[in-house]
Amino acid sequence: MTLVFWVFSLLGFSASQDTVALAEVAVYAPVLDRFAQGQKVISFEKRDLEAYSARSLGDLLQEKSPVFVRQYGAGMLASPSFRGTSAGHTAVFWNGLPINSISLGQSDLSILPIQAIDQAEVHFGSSGALFGNEAIGGSVHLGTKAQFGQGFTGRMSQTFGSFGLSNSAISAGFSGKSFSTQTKLYRQFAQNDFPFRDLSRPGTPEIRAENAQTEQVGWVQDAAWNLSEKSQLKASLWWNRADRQIQPVMGSATLDTQQDQSWRAVLDYFRFGEGSIWNVKAGWVADQLTFNGSENRTRQFLLATDWDIQKIENWTFKVGARGTFAKGDLSTYSASDQRLELYQSAKWETSDRLSLSANFRQLGYQDQMEPFLPGLGMDFLIWEKVNHQLLLKASAGKGFKVPTLNDRFWSPGGNPDLLPEKSVNGEIGLHWLKKGGFAWEQSLTYYRMQVDNWIIWLPQGAIWSPQNIREVQNQGVEYQGKMTWKTGLWNWEARVSYTFSQALDLTSDSQNPRQLPYTPKQQANGSLETERNGFSMNLSTFYVGSRSIGTGNARVLAGYQLWNAGLSFSQLRWKKLQLPISFQVLNLLDRDYQVLYLRAMPGRSYQFNLTLIL
Repeated sequence: MTLVFWVFSLLGFSASQDTVALAEVAVYAPVLDRFAQGQKVISFEKRDLEAYSARSLGDLLQEKSPVFVRQYGAGMLASPSFRGTSAGHTAVFWNGLPINSISLGQSDLSILPIQAIDQAEVHFGSSGALFGNEAIGGSVHLGTKAQFGQGFTGRMSQTFGSFGLSNSAISAGFSGKSFSTQTKLYRQFAQNDFPFRDLSRPGTPEIRAENAQTEQVGWVQDAAWNLSEKSQLKASLWWNRADRQIQPVMGSATLDTQQDQSWRAVLDYFRFGEGSIWNVKAGWVADQLTFNGSENRTRQFLLATDWDIQKIENWTFKVGARGTFAKGDLSTYSASDQRLELYQSAKWETSDRLSLSANFRQLGYQDQMEPFLPGLGMDFLIWEKVNHQLLLKASAGKGFKVPTLNDRFWSPGGNPDLLPEKSVNGEIGLHWLKKGGFAWEQSLTYYRMQVDNWIIWLPQGAIWSPQNIREVQNQGVEYQGKMTWKTGLWNWEARVSYTFSQALDLTSDSQNPRQLPYTPKQQANGSLETERNGFSMNLSTFYVGSRSIGTGNARVLAGYQLWNAGLSFSQLRWKKLQLPISFQVLNLLDRDYQVLYLRAMPGRSYQFNLTLIL
């Protein structure tokens, strides 16, 4: 079936189109949701990223999306959970390069600073056929953005805040008609000596957090060239280093330290032809994690190519291949891994009302070709009248996750015979869009997922070892709404999101399954913002429901709701300089809460930011 689809994609064309025109100011970037019909996608706006510029990707996802982020403390490990799945079921990409740790199989969102990126997009549900390994629960796509013809640009930003917070960032760039370059440098520091109630001591006295200092520095370099009217070259480099004292749990006096250093580089060549775009991508990721002096190094090299073709009216195709070579030298083992992926996608716009997509991917690893992943999607315009549009979205597909290097080779305990985790999922939803003076955008989605061969580490005598044990059924409902209106000179925007998520472990008792640990059934967030002549005020909140601590659900961690507020003014100027300023209060009501059991979190805190734009 795969071979037939490839042959059809490459040879089944007769009509032709004009050469793809490249705008003078555009640096080409593939549209990620081009073949994602029926799937829920959130693209964060520029002002969302600017508001969180001094914070991490984990903060953004927790407060502005339905994703639950398991935070081990302020600035500590932050791992995502999409629709009740684990952190290892989330694929993370930077400029199309997969950046999850090949040893751990996940990314720490706390050391992915917003200051390093220009765009962020989140895809929900299994998109393994579209994006590959690990995308069982969802995928996160980060990127940098460059433009031609902008001349010299510059930006400096400084943020000061509570508990020793000091974040600095500077960016500068130049772009002409055929060349563009941009450099970003940043440093983020926090003492994290916040007060909290120690629940492990009699009387729960208030003490200050110790051994929780964090420092992060980084450099991002982007460059792009228009080699000719039909070809373009783009290169990006990202170096990031984080030095952290690991905040101990309440009642512990450990003084652990951890250093994370990552080099990421990606090179893209684009060739624009008659109704087609050919891309060749080369990428390299080198990670080093040092915990209490014990070094763990991994390296990953990627080579990929794909061909995006649109030569038949209303039809779009993409075919491609991706090869990955990985090498890990960790404290207890050394191992390597090779993977080959073949993929193809098709989109058929049958009419102005109906769009269909089909995605297929074949993975090869450990000298075998499995599994084969299909994915189907549909967008159907049910109703359209004046300023209203009602869209029906539906999709179904399979996902997979290859066992990590640690799962297979950790010594002692690694299990080289592990099977890949597999999933089957489907979702259906409505999307209602209204334009005009009082505009809104609302979506309601129901999803259902089954994950088999879920890998879990279990004790085998005195040694822990991973096994394909768990069978999990996930289902839930997600609602998101956005409304904009104007009263006099004031522009208003309100957003609200609610998620009900059921993630049931069917392994031990299929008749009376229990919710997975640290998986809230309910989550919600909302915000209200008003703006006039560059002055804006905002109030936001997010709620996380109760979570069980262990597999038996005997102990439950209480839910919590936090409020944030902020003021900003973007029209402050001095000569030719723009001087935007902002002030934020986080945890406005000084709520005492825990995301994970006995992991202290900060109370009310303040942040002040001043930015200088040339």
